[in-house]
Amino acid sequence: MSAGALALGYGADLVFGDPGRGHPVAAFGRAALALERRLYAPSRARGALYAGALVGGAALAGHGAARLGGRRAALALLTWTALGGRSLRGAAATVAAQLEGGDVEDARRSLRALAGRDPHALDAGGIARAVVESVAENTSDAIVGTLLYGAALGPAGVAAYRAANTLDAMVGHRSPRYERFGWAAARLDDALGWPAARAGAGLTALCARGAARGRTWRVLRRDGGAHPSPNAGRMEAAFAGALGLRLGGPLAYDGRVELRPRLGDGRAPVAADIHRANRLSSRVGVAALAASVAIRRLR
Repeated sequence: MSAGALALGYGADLVFGDPGRGHPVAAFGRAALALERRLYAPSRARGALYAGALVGGAALAGHGAARLGGRRAALALLTWTALGGRSLRGAAATVAAQLEGGDVEDARRSLRALAGRDPHALDAGGIARAVVESVAENTSDAIVGTLLYGAALGPAGVAAYRAANTLDAMVGHRSPRYERFGWAAARLDDALGWPAARAGAGLTALCARGAARGRTWRVLRRDGGAHPSPNAGRMEAAFAGALGLRLGGPLAYDGRVELRPRLGDGRAPVAADIHRANRLSSRVGVAALAASVAIRRLR
């Protein structure tokens, strides 16, 4: 029954996308902001209390939903609301269409829905690279991780995983305000994302076409650990290999310029590669669903 619930949640995301109203992730974000106003201090201890309370509370809410509404219904609903695969691909396709139409300024504005980096100095190639990297990373974060935690830990696992991922996006970056307060949220997200990123990278290699499969394994082994993130580099390297692209390079967050290592041996991305990344993300999602259903049946 749990395997069917995962499939049902995945199908709901494909057909409907994110819920239009009453999205649990939005409600969680409001609760996180309210608690931050009460607990904030430039302190790792305060940040650990904040992250622990919210992620633990999300797990309890997922468990409570299973007790009240039934495990199958709760798992299907939480999987649907946590996935976000259709929204991810839709946002990426919007930027691709704007770039293909020459609307670079509109593409810069639309990029904010996908990536936290500063878009103002990016040209068309830089925007295309940012979108492909975001599709790669979020395929692991939003799709593979949700399905795997649903298969392994049920509704509570999905809720806790998505809560940690959301908190990292909210407070896990290295700004002056969150460098200490957001440390625990960022480390927790790294820990929970570790298996998803590696499973996602392996599935990406399996989903690569023809000769690209061997190239994906090679680039993943060589470049996956070069990225400063313990997880994002695995998926970005796998996508670079599978698509025959070169990712990485300079970027800016909150006015801070960073130079990311080069991933892959191919050419720089262009707008058309965003569509290729979306199709690869879809194949990886189907493979992750199949693997998660198999895990549930084995259990």
